[in-house]
Amino acid sequence: MEQYDVVIVGSGPAGMGAAFEITQKRPDAKILMIDKQRFSTGGMRNDCKMNFTFPIGFPLEYWDQEQAVYYLDKVSEYLNPDIMEKSNVNIYADRAKRLGVRLVEVKQAHLGTDGGLKLIRRLQEDLARRDVELSLHEEMLTIDAEHRTIDTSIRTVGYRTLLIAPGRQGFRFLQEMMDTLKVQYVDNIVDVGVRVETRIERYPIVRDYYDPKFMFPEKVRTFCTNSGDAHVVQEKSITSYGETYYSVNGHAYSAEKGRENGMVNFAILKTVGLTEPLASGQLFAEHLSLQAMLLGGGRPLMQRVGDFRLGKRSKAGDFNHDLYDFPPTLRTCCPGDISLAIPARILRTIWKSMKHLDTIVPGVLHPSTIMYYPEIKLYANKPCYADSHFRVADSVFFAGDGAGTSRGITGAWASGIRAAEGMAAFL
Repeated sequence: MEQYDVVIVGSGPAGMGAAFEITQKRPDAKILMIDKQRFSTGGMRNDCKMNFTFPIGFPLEYWDQEQAVYYLDKVSEYLNPDIMEKSNVNIYADRAKRLGVRLVEVKQAHLGTDGGLKLIRRLQEDLARRDVELSLHEEMLTIDAEHRTIDTSIRTVGYRTLLIAPGRQGFRFLQEMMDTLKVQYVDNIVDVGVRVETRIERYPIVRDYYDPKFMFPEKVRTFCTNSGDAHVVQEKSITSYGETYYSVNGHAYSAEKGRENGMVNFAILKTVGLTEPLASGQLFAEHLSLQAMLLGGGRPLMQRVGDFRLGKRSKAGDFNHDLYDFPPTLRTCCPGDISLAIPARILRTIWKSMKHLDTIVPGVLHPSTIMYYPEIKLYANKPCYADSHFRVADSVFFAGDGAGTSRGITGAWASGIRAAEGMAAFL
């Protein structure tokens, strides 16, 4: 059996942040980082937008402003971000304020999908120089906390301290680990919404503010805006019962590519807090997604705003003529009626927020604008942490979006650093 001082599960920003911090504090530590995918995962692979302003990315139950600012400074030391300039923000903010909407001004950096891959390669090379062993396509299966070992898809590994940070896709896996470790947790929050796609001239705010963060009443917000060479993409997920479903997301390439398709896309999400007897946000989200798959013949749904307003489903022919003047960037979606798939209470608040947004940025609700569904975020596990460094059991720590300690690249990296500070005590 191979023995390591530190084992890190997940090679996204939380795992990276922890690895770099430990190599600084304990340069002689023997460190293994594993990931079940064939490549390094995490938000840095998908558009790579980074926010450097509290509270964006920092759940308030785990972070205060002083803590977040301290760790963001440490994140900046590693990532060396090139903060994007903004202009005319006050114009949009004043319009929003009159409607009871808040535009949060955030310091942002954007590398694009291609730039994110370059960053990942640079970080991996730096970790290799620090003698961190990275093993891809190796999946953690079980844990024996008493003997401080884990079983993976290829071997048994011993550890002195362990960080489990698989990100949003590891939501269910973390629950299995918490059940094994007898860690109490809450899974009662989920974000449900649509991804909006339109021409950039109908959402021109992105020329002034790349990823504008609008906070609407009734817990609705914009999220993950992409523009320039922007595309809606499809993501595969597996339910806890082994059923496959597809959701949507967005990404864009960096400005260095020197090309644009003239499109913009963003998510508009409602945060849903569930109470007894419906105890699992994950199961609720999975059933919503499966319902969309049923209506879409195994594919996500898309609907033109013009059709939605008329109360009729979109059809294939509606994506090619008259006012509907651009083709969807995710052509594999099924034209349909999203109102049959989204719970009415959720859809009402999202549509109300979209009308507010169209007043703040006139044009976004052009008849040709497309709404894709489902876009659902599962990252709201809330374990009962044993200390401020996200320890869940003796020498076992969690970090990242899947563990509820962050929402995004910089928050995940910060939570990895914070966990690493606690892990160093076991070395």
